[in-house]
Amino acid sequence: MAQKETNLEQLYDYLNDEEDARSCKAIDEESCRETPKNYFLILISNMLTSLGDTLSNPKTVLTWIMSYVNAPVMLISFIVPIRESGSMLPQLFIAHYIRKRAVRKYVWVLGSFLQFLAIAGIGLVALSFEGIIAGWLIIGCLIAFSLARGLCSIAFKDVLGKTIPKKKRGKLKGYTSSVSGILVLAAGLFILYRSKDDVGIEFYSYLIFFASALWLIAALIYANIKEFPGATEGGKNGLKEAWNRLSLLKEDKPFRNFIITRSLLLCSALTAPYYILLAQRYVGKEAYLLGLFIIANGVASIISAPVWGKMADKSSKKVMTYAAMLTAGLGLIVVGLIQFIPSLRDQVWLYPLALFVLGIAHQGVRLGRKTYIVDMAEGNRRTDYVAVSNTLIGIILLITGGLSALASLISVEGVIVLLSVLGIIGAFKGSTLPDVE
Repeated sequence: MAQKETNLEQLYDYLNDEEDARSCKAIDEESCRETPKNYFLILISNMLTSLGDTLSNPKTVLTWIMSYVNAPVMLISFIVPIRESGSMLPQLFIAHYIRKRAVRKYVWVLGSFLQFLAIAGIGLVALSFEGIIAGWLIIGCLIAFSLARGLCSIAFKDVLGKTIPKKKRGKLKGYTSSVSGILVLAAGLFILYRSKDDVGIEFYSYLIFFASALWLIAALIYANIKEFPGATEGGKNGLKEAWNRLSLLKEDKPFRNFIITRSLLLCSALTAPYYILLAQRYVGKEAYLLGLFIIANGVASIISAPVWGKMADKSSKKVMTYAAMLTAGLGLIVVGLIQFIPSLRDQVWLYPLALFVLGIAHQGVRLGRKTYIVDMAEGNRRTDYVAVSNTLIGIILLITGGLSALASLISVEGVIVLLSVLGIIGAFKGSTLPDVE
């Protein structure tokens, strides 16, 4: 047992190849002794949930499944907004209760277990129902999933801060992203391989069951983290704090303009499902196409994030502007090609390529707006900005999802055009923001 501990510590030192790899900043000595073990438990559990996220991604896999079981497009329009806002808004209600707990890893374990149940529920629905009933049941499971995700989001930040020293946390996230990226590509290739067979809804359901099991395994692993009791004071009601600071929108013009810009830039997150629906309509519902979508989305994230990140350090508002222009231009080009060059409609390469470019654009939007709001202010003002921003964006996501659902009653192409127009307005608005670097 001692030899295993030694090997674990050696691997930890190797991955954190600094002279002070064994130093512990911002955590106590007792927690420091458990750092190597905790480091790998967090790494593995987050790697598993990242893969689970990919295999149940609402932009690709869930859209694919809902369309496969003939759920209405109107309901499909809500899955991305529900996924995003459902995990964002509850945090404002419950964060201060969770932070009253001296040990918080079990909150993450509970959240992960509930996500296992919710995603498994989607697999059961796909196997057993069709049409509007299947659509509503999947929406219900996704709401439960998003609420549980909020628990994990709050607890993870606190547990990470208590168990992993400063200057090691960034590398931990980096290793998680790298390994997860490799697993995502492997998952996409596996689906491509299986597409040689004539797969049906059973295959997609089992894929979802496998994804759900990853959260269960992650929960069991995370429960073994050695977390010592910590402070329980200082937790604030996030919703109350955000509500009390809504006056920022009136008093702080740069922040108000940022909120408007960020709202318009939601187009990059909301457009993806409609490319999936176009592909199924014009190309078909063969499994290899889903594999291509997963690979395209994964590769886009891997290759674009470092480039956008470097650009954001120089000018985050330009990153938001360029990414919004890319999103809008892509949408108009794809719709134009489908409408005016009908021979391209049934070309397999068109839709994964579109999702690949959109994935690049969405990474730019995410990194740009995250960097911008961090650089806008310091200390408590930054905290106020984040609380108000998350509250409003969570609400706006649901409203935008409703508008997309109404537009989908006209046509899928109409939704893409609508979102592209919002992107053009967002790019213009973003270009008028003050520089904060």
